[in-house]
Amino acid sequence: MYLHLHPLNPQPRNIKMVIECLLDGGVIIYPTDTIYGLGCDIFHHKAVERICRIKQVDPAKAQLSFICYDLSDLSNYTKSISTPLYRLLKTYLPGPYTFILPASKLVPKILKSRKDTIGLRIPDNTIARALLKELQHPILSSSLPGEMVEEYTDPEMIQEKFGNQVDIIIDGGIGGMIPSTIVDCTGDEPMLIRKGLGEWAEAAS
Repeated sequence: MYLHLHPLNPQPRNIKMVIECLLDGGVIIYPTDTIYGLGCDIFHHKAVERICRIKQVDPAKAQLSFICYDLSDLSNYTKSISTPLYRLLKTYLPGPYTFILPASKLVPKILKSRKDTIGLRIPDNTIARALLKELQHPILSSSLPGEMVEEYTDPEMIQEKFGNQVDIIIDGGIGGMIPSTIVDCTGDEPMLIRKGLGEWAEAAS
């Protein structure tokens, strides 16, 4: 299904339709504040496996991340956050950043890395956050497979390429081409892993 959602004022009826799909174990392609991503309900094991098949990766090596609604939601999925780390997250989120953090027991095993970590995001995108608010738990966030990033900015081209592999493609307007900045916060100091869309001041220190 190809579904238009208003980027600033997404229609509640359409949001509910997407939520029903996610709760049913469906896979969607949706806009974020960076690039369009593949998503599913993180608690649907088979849907996560399906995304790994679309991406042609082994779930054990996939290094998957997911998006949360806000910091209190995010804090459920990571082990206790120190005050300096909380301040850091509050400075950068919502925004185009993925933070690698120690995973809590709530994170499904299929999503944890071998080091028991998880990548977490709070996107600054109205559609993504409307979905999260309605679903009331996180959505998997994974880049589309392949190298043709230019094609992944246009939802109609995404529909042509992936329409038969997913249940819903959300058209929320033209997407970005630059992925999120990834920062590893599992060590003593935050470490820049990938320079993406977000500015990272800590990297200079």
